Amino acid sequence: MDGMGIPVTPLFVPGDRPERFAKAAASGADAVIIDLEDAVAPEKKPEARRAAAQARPEGVPLFIRINADQSAWHAEDMAAVRESPAGIILPKAEEAASLASIRAAIGPGRPIIALIESVRGLGAARELARHASALAFGSIDYAADLGIAHTREALLWARSELAFASRLAGIAAPIDGVTATIGDDALTEADARHAMEMGFGGKLLIHPRQVPAARRGFAPSEAEITWAREVLSAEGDGAVQVGGMMIDAPVRIRAERILARAPKG
Repeated sequence: MDGMGIPVTPLFVPGDRPERFAKAAASGADAVIIDLEDAVAPEKKPEARRAAAQARPEGVPLFIRINADQSAWHAEDMAAVRESPAGIILPKAEEAASLASIRAAIGPGRPIIALIESVRGLGAARELARHASALAFGSIDYAADLGIAHTREALLWARSELAFASRLAGIAAPIDGVTATIGDDALTEADARHAMEMGFGGKLLIHPRQVPAARRGFAPSEAEITWAREVLSAEGDGAVQVGGMMIDAPVRIRAERILARAPKG
């Protein structure tokens, strides 16, 4: 994985609100995303750009969501963040050439996340995955572009394709989109759990109170942890039985992945 790795609970903060950067870093999120795009009005983008370029929040990795390469602000964003240590999130990603251009500008070592928000973007997901550190899903924009409901059922195929494309390219599991209802912790946790079950490795967050709920959604249950430990403690390299269930290499791999998601300590 490039540089700092890919987060599970990255939290957005508007780029024109630098007083919130430290609060976001202290929220429990495992990364902060300074947003120069949707959260910032056009007249505020210059000051947001300056604040993002100077930001160095302590204790967590930093990402910057720049404006799309088709936008009027992209070139200035890239000039401002070129020397920042932050990873880059490209919204409305649709062409691998855009990611290659960003990589050439910032050099190696910094993650680049391609945010898929359109039908064209999803159609190019397998190619984009070959040039990105990870894919992320802008599910609300995608649903609007396709003219479908923003429901788990309607987005089932899109999420499957992003998980498949990421695995095919050998990159990190994708990051799911936001839960727009800020005050519903149960919904945030359920959305995160659904994303995890679909093969996603993280979820974009828009408010600090969503962090604990999302973390719970991606964490295995006590029953899953107990089962995984029993599987991995079973003797033998071939197929053996644990609790009446036949255990072989694929099952052991699943057990290892469950324990990798378990809270440490």
